[in-house]
Amino acid sequence: MTDVVVAGGGLAGLVAARHLAESGRDVTVFEQRSDVGGRVRTTHEDGYTFDRGFQVMFTAYPAAKRELDIEALSPRTFTPGATIASPNHRSVLSDPLRNPSAAPQTLLNTDVRTADKLRLFRLQRELAGVNPVELLSRGGTTIRESLADYGFSKRLVERFAAPFYGGITLDRSLGTDSSIFEYTYKMLSEGEIFVPADGMQAMPRQLADRAHSAGATIETDAAVTDLEIHDSEVTAEVGTETVTAESAVVATDPRTAAELTDIDAIPTESVGCVTQYFALPTNRAPTTGQRIILNAADDRPNTVAPLSAVASEYAPAGMELYSATFLGTPEASDEELAAEVEDALQSWYPSASFEALELLRTDRVPFSQFAQPPGYRDSLPDPTAPTGNAVLAGDYTRWSSIQGALESGKVAADLLR
Repeated sequence: MTDVVVAGGGLAGLVAARHLAESGRDVTVFEQRSDVGGRVRTTHEDGYTFDRGFQVMFTAYPAAKRELDIEALSPRTFTPGATIASPNHRSVLSDPLRNPSAAPQTLLNTDVRTADKLRLFRLQRELAGVNPVELLSRGGTTIRESLADYGFSKRLVERFAAPFYGGITLDRSLGTDSSIFEYTYKMLSEGEIFVPADGMQAMPRQLADRAHSAGATIETDAAVTDLEIHDSEVTAEVGTETVTAESAVVATDPRTAAELTDIDAIPTESVGCVTQYFALPTNRAPTTGQRIILNAADDRPNTVAPLSAVASEYAPAGMELYSATFLGTPEASDEELAAEVEDALQSWYPSASFEALELLRTDRVPFSQFAQPPGYRDSLPDPTAPTGNAVLAGDYTRWSSIQGALESGKVAADLLR
């Protein structure tokens, strides 16, 4: 009999396992896949690095600072701000204080009015003095409504906020709860966004190493298919084996967690995306810099990320790797989506040639996040929602993000220590 069974080897489960093991508990993690990571996954193929869907990490996330050795991940950082692109036109919007070299481009940016630039700066100063936990307790309106309340123009909303926060929330309509905007804007203002040199899955692998070093056992290719929760113990069905433990952490994906616990409050309404990866010979590639490119005209695609310009390890020598993200679950074929990406790039960089642009991979991710409309936190399950000696760990107990997943693991561990 083990002390604690952890169902799920994603970010939340691995953090919970580490903290429980460090407190002296005998912990076993069961992960249904052959490797840890949950939704944070990476594939290496033919010299390229493909993360499952476009994902980045914020250095300012409080839980990231606590749970990860960020420097050991060899972070490759994006340049602050973004490139705003439309046919035959590009401009740069950045934070002059954090990226002084981009100050002239930002000041001369005609896509964003001076009044809006000043409002962005004032908002940055205002949020700097607010505790992140307090920001998540605010909200109750949509991001679009919040931006209007702050006085931002429709021009700023459509050309910058819609594609930029559409990329963060996967909702270009900006109908997500405004607390997500305030929280992430504060994080962006106080830190950097990056990808690990070896891909995003380097993070859960580091968490697994830390959990293992603390004494936890991690078993892969081992799914918890049934869980009986009692007041003094739990029994988990893992393949043909029945495992008995004093308590359990349910850290699976939301749908599986709902099935294992019968907790109806676990959110299962999903927001999805499609991310495509493209290669282009370096000698034919346009100069993009290391900023995310926002499609100011429409969402076909919503954003393009020059991944190998940020992390040279993501592509073999002589080649560049780009990702393009479409929001939702478009029914168009991979080839049709790729044609739209090529057309968009050609319109943004008319002097470049994209005839050699090659589609390498398409990831269709129907469940990237759970839906977060205004007031969503009021209906989220409490970590102690299961009856008996079990707790929930997952971003769906907080908010849909890597920060939410990491924090939920620590909360779950604290409840069982």
